[in-house]
Amino acid sequence: MNKLNHVAIIMDGNGRWGLKKGKSRNFGHLKGLSSVEQVIKTAVNIDIKYLTLFTFSTENWNRPKSEVNFLFDLIRKSLKKNLKRIIEQGIKVNIIGKKSGLPKDIIKTIKNIEKKTINNKKINLNLALNYGSKDEILNASKRLMKENKKINIKNFTEKLYTKGIPDPEILIRTGGEKRLSNFLLWQIAYTEIFFINKMWPDFNGKDFENVVNKFYKIKRNFGKI
Repeated sequence: MNKLNHVAIIMDGNGRWGLKKGKSRNFGHLKGLSSVEQVIKTAVNIDIKYLTLFTFSTENWNRPKSEVNFLFDLIRKSLKKNLKRIIEQGIKVNIIGKKSGLPKDIIKTIKNIEKKTINNKKINLNLALNYGSKDEILNASKRLMKENKKINIKNFTEKLYTKGIPDPEILIRTGGEKRLSNFLLWQIAYTEIFFINKMWPDFNGKDFENVVNKFYKIKRNFGKI
């Protein structure tokens, strides 16, 4: 059976789901929080050690200001509201992405939650916030050059936002689209990708478990026969 340590998810379809329900895009983002909670709970129950959620991309700044503000308000309220439960459940929270450019109170909240969960070991929850893979790769390259280090896979990997985090074995994208959207481009070189037609607010713990079970049945060759 395939070894599974890390699942990454592009949580797509919130806005379209909200409009389809005759509501707003923001309504869809709000409802998507329920799916986040279900997936985290399921990941803990089936003993997945790393879960990475694409929360806000560097390209999302191009959305209407009202939607961007709503998303950050949702993030700050959710982190503060659930901090006690996160600590009690043994969840370690890591934020990957550029902290510069984020609202100051968000940065403060991030530092606080990372500090308070640093010793938790049940699951590593990585929130990709203000994250873009091309930016990450360029940044890693610049850091290597600045430090005059030898350019190889080991050194390069250590300069990525995901330093110390194993590459995902599974990438899930909900919402019916079939693209990577500048997410973990370096890390998913050998990742099994699952494109799901369900929009994120309709995706639940059972759907997550179904993907994991399909993964276990895949023959992974890594270039071999």
